[in-house]
Amino acid sequence: MIDSEGFRSNIGIVISNRLGQLLWAKRIGQDAWQFPQGGIKQAETLEQALYRELAEEVGLMKEDVKVIHQTGDWLRYRLPENFIRYNNDPVCIGQKQKWFLLSLESEDSSVELNRNEKPEFDDWRWVSYWYPLEQVIDFKKDVYRQALNELMPPLHDHIKKFDSL
Repeated sequence: MIDSEGFRSNIGIVISNRLGQLLWAKRIGQDAWQFPQGGIKQAETLEQALYRELAEEVGLMKEDVKVIHQTGDWLRYRLPENFIRYNNDPVCIGQKQKWFLLSLESEDSSVELNRNEKPEFDDWRWVSYWYPLEQVIDFKKDVYRQALNELMPPLHDHIKKFDSL
């Protein structure tokens, strides 16, 4: 769904393990790494989009994860001019995203990148919390910084609860 300003509605997914590391995925056939993300379909709730994209992109099911937090505001980024497809109607100039922080509750082996007919990623790894800011493509850096800043306190609280068990 593209809004009246030209932004495509999207969800971003940050998956954490029990050590506070984040799942970082490599786009298929490219040397480009990112968090899983995907568009929200017409009449789909944020949660429906979250679980659909989670299954499509990294093969995880609802029972494999726990939602820890969701960003409050839409976080936006504009696409560079050379990425905009002006022949599409409507024209998409960027993305507006709600970000979800998830805790992986199952084993690492639950991550299956080839569960979908058209996989989007061909590799993944756990990385330190701030690592993605130095690695993601430039036009997404500000949104990643905003999302990670907002998601850090809930992740710390979650890890503290887990450590106290």
